[in-house]
Amino acid sequence: MKLKKVLALAMAAAMAGCFFAGCSDNGGGSDSSGGGASNTGAGDDGNSGGGSVYWLNFKPEADKTLQEIAKKYKEEKKVDVKVLTAASGTYDQQLSAEMEKSDAPTLFVVGNPAKAKQWSSYTLDLKDTAVAKELNTDEYNIYDGDKLAAIGYCYECYGIIVNPTLVEQAGHKVEDIKNFETLKTVVEDIHSRASELGFDAFTSCDMDGDSSWRFTGHMANLEYYYEEKEAGSTWTEAPATITGKYLPNFKNLYDLCINNSLTDPKDLATGGHDPANEFKEGKAAFTVQGSWEYSSYAEKVPDAKMIPYYCGVNGEEKAGLNCGTENCWAVNAKASEENQKATLDFMYWCVTDQSASEMLVEAFGIMPFKQAVESTNGFLKDAAALEANGNYVMDWATNYQPNVDEYRKALVSALNAYCADQSDANWDQVKAAFVDGWATQYAAANAG
Repeated sequence: MKLKKVLALAMAAAMAGCFFAGCSDNGGGSDSSGGGASNTGAGDDGNSGGGSVYWLNFKPEADKTLQEIAKKYKEEKKVDVKVLTAASGTYDQQLSAEMEKSDAPTLFVVGNPAKAKQWSSYTLDLKDTAVAKELNTDEYNIYDGDKLAAIGYCYECYGIIVNPTLVEQAGHKVEDIKNFETLKTVVEDIHSRASELGFDAFTSCDMDGDSSWRFTGHMANLEYYYEEKEAGSTWTEAPATITGKYLPNFKNLYDLCINNSLTDPKDLATGGHDPANEFKEGKAAFTVQGSWEYSSYAEKVPDAKMIPYYCGVNGEEKAGLNCGTENCWAVNAKASEENQKATLDFMYWCVTDQSASEMLVEAFGIMPFKQAVESTNGFLKDAAALEANGNYVMDWATNYQPNVDEYRKALVSALNAYCADQSDANWDQVKAAFVDGWATQYAAANAG
């Protein structure tokens, strides 16, 4: 199922929810046919048999909303909900540490099949739960054999975010950017006239822990995706090796970003800049980010748009955005039955209660559940519009990076050396980290 269909289903569900709203006065969560088993998440009165919820959150940008959700649920259902948000880039380490504790998370995130395999003994089978029955698609769920290990609770997209007003002030139009050649023309022109215009082309491309994932995870996806596309099939598990055939295309876009931005490439390793505020304050016309930032960006740049990762691949005029998710709910199978039930009831409430749904869709962008409110996320609408125009969607092949933390760590190190000295020799080290590093980490992840 593609994004335009997900958006259409969300809209239809929202309309249906409005039509039937008068049939119940319980907020949509207290009269459900979850039925029978105590751990199916029946969406009952929220009493949950004395259980509680502990959600280890993957998304720092959603922390404020989730703390409000936890408070709201406590007030309405008298059930304790703890939300702990891992710092950017530290989720795996924090999850491992928290799972060793007696009060381990009852709700956590499994982002890909490799993680489902890693946490197999901790993931409850969700396929017969009330919350799973509320899904309007199975496409982004994660299975561990026959077990539904995790359900995708939101969809996202990422690409290049543009401030059309600044682009027009520089004498160009976003609509004229259709491939890497036209993107490069606009970006290099703006950068060359930055002092005259009062703004630069790209925001800072920091390569510290708070920002490097935008390049080693998200932008790297273009290389993996085009390998997939050439092979004619979408990955369902990590391949043992990659060829790096499209690494020159990654280099095209990466070079364009780092060499036409507010910050000298030599100063990117230490980070400390604020790309988000640079964009929101009109200091740069372009940045690389995702749909989860839409609400924040739109407050300051209401006409912000997202365009594809143009990188010089043949036929990229028909490229779309990178669409998918690594945000998949898993319930701790080792938690007490009371806490499992409390967690499943909470999940059901999150996707069926009108007020909660509004808060979460505002934070996440779109949620693939029958009663979720319609998304107003402009970047997701950009993705759907591109697809409706016949452009191909770039799936998140990057989710299959093996031993992801170690793989990206080596890639960051190589890219920082390259930023400090953009020599051929240093780019060879990037290629080694990107391609050979994949094989090394795949072998390490699958040893024994």
